[in-house]
Amino acid sequence: MSTYVLVPGFFFGPWVWEAVGRLLRDAGHEVRAVSLTGQGERAAEATPEATPEVGVSTHVADITDAIGDADDVVLVLHSGATIAGTAAADRLPERLRRIVYVDTAPFPDGMAQIEFLPPDAQAEQRRRIETDGKGRLLPARPFDEDDQRRDPVSLAGLSADDLTRMRRRATAQPAALVLDPARRPAEIPDTPRTLIASTFTVDQVRAMVAAGLPAFTMLAGPGWAMTELPTGHWPMLSRPKELAELLLAM
Repeated sequence: MSTYVLVPGFFFGPWVWEAVGRLLRDAGHEVRAVSLTGQGERAAEATPEATPEVGVSTHVADITDAIGDADDVVLVLHSGATIAGTAAADRLPERLRRIVYVDTAPFPDGMAQIEFLPPDAQAEQRRRIETDGKGRLLPARPFDEDDQRRDPVSLAGLSADDLTRMRRRATAQPAALVLDPARRPAEIPDTPRTLIASTFTVDQVRAMVAAGLPAFTMLAGPGWAMTELPTGHWPMLSRPKELAELLLAM
């Protein structure tokens, strides 16, 4: 039996992993879906007084606490969980059997989540943090039909019911998680790693690695397995059965 530690990306709590978690448990494994400080079910902890203290190190502690004393851990990171999740993995390599990056990748030392975006999108995100989020929070995206029409790639495969649930349960993200840079040790553990690409292909990833794009440099070298699950950016909702099958095969 393995322990699957499932970490949600921005705006959501552990509920987003419910269908995948159920399938993993049905296969006989332990599942720990992580509840992160200041988002999802714990959004109330992102108060004006507390939010400046909720950053990458906070979420690293949440993830390491969830791993606890478990062994043979498969750590599954979605999207915005990559920086804190990778930092947690760097601290606990002896407990991990594999790290799985779901439509995301580890960032190099010094790179912040916002830097993954093109310059105009970075500027818009900073504006939303400063105005709508009062400098503390990044508001969640709309997750409605208009949003899906504007961004059919990220929101592919989601039904109207999925969007309704996402819209109702999405919460603003503590801004430090968007703005704080990744910190990696000089010697990175050689834990086996898998990329599950959903909104891009493995060939595209390899081309970006070869081009030396900063967000993809950590995907170079040995130790990586890469596979595709074509759908939108939230495969745990759009294709939970197929995602669970990929995780069980690792």
